[in-house]
This record gives sequence, C-alpha cells and structure tokens, in this order.
Amino acid sequence: MDSFHILLLLGGGLVGGTISSMVGGAAIVTYPVLIASGIPPLLATSCNMTALVPSNFIAALADRTQLPPFNRAFAGLIFASVVGAGLGAVFLLSTPERVFELLVPLLLAFATLLFAFSGRIAGWLRARAEKRGREIGFSVTSLKLLLPVSFYGGYFGAGVGVLLLGVLSIATGGDYRSANVTKNLVTSLNSVVASAIFIWQGIVVWPQTLTLMAGTIAGGLIGSWLARVLPREMVRIMIVVAGAALTVVFAKSYWF
Repeated sequence: MDSFHILLLLGGGLVGGTISSMVGGAAIVTYPVLIASGIPPLLATSCNMTALVPSNFIAALADRTQLPPFNRAFAGLIFASVVGAGLGAVFLLSTPERVFELLVPLLLAFATLLFAFSGRIAGWLRARAEKRGREIGFSVTSLKLLLPVSFYGGYFGAGVGVLLLGVLSIATGGDYRSANVTKNLVTSLNSVVASAIFIWQGIVVWPQTLTLMAGTIAGGLIGSWLARVLPREMVRIMIVVAGAALTVVFAKSYWF
C-alpha cells in the first residue's frame, strides 16, 4: 500500500466506525474504500467484517449501562448472535451472493420503516397484548428476532445495523439508546464469529484490514459518544435518512 491508500483506509474507517456505532451501515463507506485499495469484492466483504469487530465492541462497552441485564435471556442473546452469524458465514462460503444481494435493498427499506415508526408499532403491539391479558411477545433478547438477523449479519452484513435498529426499536418501544447499544453488541458478536471463519479460510487481507480497523476504532469511540449526547429526535432523523440512503445505494448497485 502507498500513503494515499493508507490515508484513504484510515479516513474511511473513521467515518465508517462512527456511522456503525450510531446507526449501522458502515459498509456504505468502508466497502468501497476496500475496493478502491485494490481488494476484490468477495475478499472486501470478509475484510470489512473483520475490520469492524473492535469498534462495535468498544461502542457497546462505552454505553454498557443500557445493555440488557446479565441473566439467562442475555445468554440467549449471545447464543443467537453467535450461532446465527456462524451459519450465515458458512453459507456465504458455499453459495452465490446474488440472491441475498437482490434482497438487501428490500431488507433495508423494511428496516428503515420499522425504525421510523417503531414507537407507534410498539405501542400498538403492547395495547393489543394487554387486551388479551398478556405481555408483548418479544424483547431485545428474543431468539426469533436475533437468529435471522444474525444469520444475515454473518452472511453479508451490509446494513445489518439498520435492520437490527428497526426490530430492536420496536422491542424497546422506541428507546434509541437501549436499541443501539444492543445492536452494537449483537453486530460485534456477529462479526467475531464470521471473521473467525473467514480468517480460518484465509480470505482476510491483513494490511488493508488492520489499517481500516485502526480508523474504525477511533470512529467507534466518537459514534458512541455522539449517540449519548445528541438529541433523540435528531438521531432518529439521521437514522431514517441513512437507512433511506443505504436503500437507494444498494438498490442502484444490485438491481440496475
């Protein structure tokens, strides 16, 4: 690598890590940067996921007071995140990406709408549950939420943060900080498992990955701080705009 590509990867990692810890969707920045540094598309997917591992963990730990209680349900969250991502990564190594690429824009659009209306949807679900004399049927630790999203996170990962924020915001009744810190923990667990499989298979290009990783670590710290101090409504608007932008970018890339 020359100095230009080093600066490009560091800068892309800084921006991507900030986006990842606040919203998700770092791949909109980091994936093209890896391609520009000379890495082929398939290898860029594995390098991108590996580079984001530390930043997501740091963002989760920085706001750890908002994490779910450390109990049996939390163990289930870890199980779903690890198993789902492991299955997704293995699936990536054995099947074409094209089918999932066609679904990515639809998943992102769906997730963005879920997040935009999460408060109303959660209120409606809780009111419906109360009429039936029961509690709402899922939370941020629900296996039926985390397993399929973690599978996608291990398989492709692009936009998985927006997808997680969408479903977790419903579970938290629109509480962004709780949903976001859980999202950061789940995506970091997804990335660890998937990256371990990619490293074992020898499909991680280390010079570019470690350079990008250095930038994402700084970005993760910045993003976790911004998520705590920015007004809730401002963050909500940013996430909806980012989700819509991701949908358009990936639709243009994969559909046209």
